[in-house]
Amino acid sequence: MDLADFDYHLPEELIAQHPLADRAASRMLVLYRTERRWEDRGFREFPSFLRPGDCLVLNDSRVFPARLLGHRAGVRSLPIGKNNPKRHEYLSGQVEIFLLRPVSADGKNWEALVRPGRKMQVGERIRFGTEPAADGLEAEIIARGEFGERTLRFTCAGDPFQEFEKIGHIPLPPYIRRADEPADRERYQTVFAREKGSVAAPTAGLHFTGEVLDDCRARGAEVAYVTLHVGLGTFQPLHAGQVEQATLHRESYRITEENARMIREARRVVAVGTTSIRTMETAWRSGQLHGETDIFIYPGYQFRAASAMLTNFHLPRTSLLLLVCAFAGTEFALAAYRHAVASRYRFYSYGDCMLIV
Repeated sequence: MDLADFDYHLPEELIAQHPLADRAASRMLVLYRTERRWEDRGFREFPSFLRPGDCLVLNDSRVFPARLLGHRAGVRSLPIGKNNPKRHEYLSGQVEIFLLRPVSADGKNWEALVRPGRKMQVGERIRFGTEPAADGLEAEIIARGEFGERTLRFTCAGDPFQEFEKIGHIPLPPYIRRADEPADRERYQTVFAREKGSVAAPTAGLHFTGEVLDDCRARGAEVAYVTLHVGLGTFQPLHAGQVEQATLHRESYRITEENARMIREARRVVAVGTTSIRTMETAWRSGQLHGETDIFIYPGYQFRAASAMLTNFHLPRTSLLLLVCAFAGTEFALAAYRHAVASRYRFYSYGDCMLIV
């Protein structure tokens, strides 16, 4: 399949730059796969689509402040006498770190993107703040990856995650063309987020409030949780010309035995987000309830887990859009996208949603 067939035109003004004041106020385009028709609805109506025996599956991964700003740390010798130089530490140009995933058991080695990339070589140190490493956070580049990513070793007095929470920035997607704000720490996070580890939000879950979840349960639906820590690669455009040639980055996932039982025993599984779908499909096909996945779902894939899916609108030529096309049918899904554009739906992470039944 040609990747160019999974494209569509989107006016830039339809890309949501801020979340709505009310999480549940989003519009919801409902796609009926069997009848090949759609309806314009509102997300508050979502619970009315659930029935006794359904299981609603949510990704409870929590976004952490994965974007760090620091400075290159160096040492120079200052002559204070003829044969008695003094070594002096100094900070120079700003460095931006985008953490991707931990790669050591102690949580101090991380795979990351570093900017400026060409200048930052193995052995370089980055200081975050002005305190020495004994009191603050410092990182050293210890390896360089095949695609330009770096492996960093962090030095700090306590848990690196606690330091990231103090100084880090919420990693808003690049199509949100503004700096992160304090409000994003709460809004770019689902109300049921628990397991920290994602560098991007499982955005279909952003529409839920506690009241909406209570309404879902009142309709007779069970609520189960899976965990997939969303990586940056999930949202990047695919670069291979042919779909079958593309590959995805690996992401860690986990389903508890209890949640797996609830999902398997459900009459109908309603997945919230592409990450929930990918987690269940990986677990069901591999027989492993935890591990890493690089599963790539595109048209022609036979789904084993979910019968319905809530999802946001996704970028052209991405694995997420291909998964939606696999679930709803390519022509039908892309026609619905064109309708959403014509009807001025809000797109992407802080935008509106689509329910496929």
